Amino acid sequence: MSQMPQLSACPSCEEPLESGDRFCGACGYDLSAVPERPQDNPTITMNGSVPAQGAPAGEYPERPPAPPSGAPWPAPGPADPQAPPAGGPMPPEAPPAAGVRFDRRPDGPAAPPETYQPQPDQPHPDEYLLQAPDPRVSAQPAAPAAGVGGKVCVACRAGRVDDDGYCENCGHAQPRERDHMEQESGPMAAVSDRGLRHHRNEDAFAIGTTALPDGTPASVAIVCDGVSSATRPDDASQAASRAASEAVLAALPRGAHPQQAMHDAIVAASRAVNSLAEEPATAREQAPHQNAPACTIVGAVVTSGLLIVGWVGDSRAYWVPVDRSAPPARLTEDDSWAAQMVAAGLMNEAEAYADERAHAITGWLGADAYELEPHTAAFKPDRPGVVVVCTDGLWNYAEAAEEMARVLPLDATAQPLHSARVLVGHALDGGGHDNVTVALVPFPAVPQGAGSA
Repeated sequence: MSQMPQLSACPSCEEPLESGDRFCGACGYDLSAVPERPQDNPTITMNGSVPAQGAPAGEYPERPPAPPSGAPWPAPGPADPQAPPAGGPMPPEAPPAAGVRFDRRPDGPAAPPETYQPQPDQPHPDEYLLQAPDPRVSAQPAAPAAGVGGKVCVACRAGRVDDDGYCENCGHAQPRERDHMEQESGPMAAVSDRGLRHHRNEDAFAIGTTALPDGTPASVAIVCDGVSSATRPDDASQAASRAASEAVLAALPRGAHPQQAMHDAIVAASRAVNSLAEEPATAREQAPHQNAPACTIVGAVVTSGLLIVGWVGDSRAYWVPVDRSAPPARLTEDDSWAAQMVAAGLMNEAEAYADERAHAITGWLGADAYELEPHTAAFKPDRPGVVVVCTDGLWNYAEAAEEMARVLPLDATAQPLHSARVLVGHALDGGGHDNVTVALVPFPAVPQGAGSA
């Protein structure tokens, strides 16, 4: 069993702890049940044989020595074809974070929707008709009816939408811009949806392509999931995804090693989220039960021969080879209570993720995070494939790598946008209890200008 880490707050009730406590004085939680965080993953070669899912970090090969400071990237390959590429210095190991935070209510999945029981004097909801539009308004073209630069109602298609998002003619609430988002950038694509139970979309993504100094292409995908119990989680995820994407896309053309660029991008995302806590909007919305804006993050950088992932929290990245006879793999390890239980050998995955504390995250971006510990890992796949970068709103419905491979369409490299829609649809068909976001990045990177067929 791992040694008990030094905690400042109880992982169960989040009450402050005294140094040396074995049990929480507030709820009696056994603090020895919280293991240390798994170590970061070094570069490994993906040759069709991958480490067992959930394997301790110590079973991976040792991290290669860092090259001299200022070494160029890409650098001439070593004689050994399996040796890791040269790059910038790796970030120092950080101590395990001491706190936990619930990214959702700890009382289990949402209850099923109530069955509608019509009253004798009330029609069925489907029988409600929209208010008839004013013929003087509907007779006019749609754009003038909404005013210059305004929006036209999606329901009556005649009324003007006010600043609060409601039609001035029929009163219909308009869909938010972030309720469903899609983007295609060259060979990759991303889709984000509010889901079926949340009132807003607290996920965000950013995708883009660039070129390394030698002219070879690089693809970048960042996905963030706002922490629902925090203030302004939607703003946090958006700020983090933008900051991280901009940092990576700016660093790669300058010659930064992709793994160092990903690490620095997560640091930039953290600063962007931290700055939200200082804005007046946060103070106005702050409630006694809420925390500073916070989110999780996961990202991928794909080049012609290298795959980099970086993350903080429980958003994930998966590897699915084009040849489905080869094994898929999960590339990230969650910063969560359940993952730590599995890593410590205290529970198997089924037991850990069935526990009500399973989704208590132990790492996040935000001003109240105990430690910022960006994880990065580098892989050298020996065959074409697709990197699936997603929030838990998707992987809750395809948790194992084999499940993710089964629901990912076979033509994902040629039709990334369609395939991302299929994955989001899979989560919605499964219940859509959370926001759903996924980005698909083909490996190896495709030259700029090449898109889906």
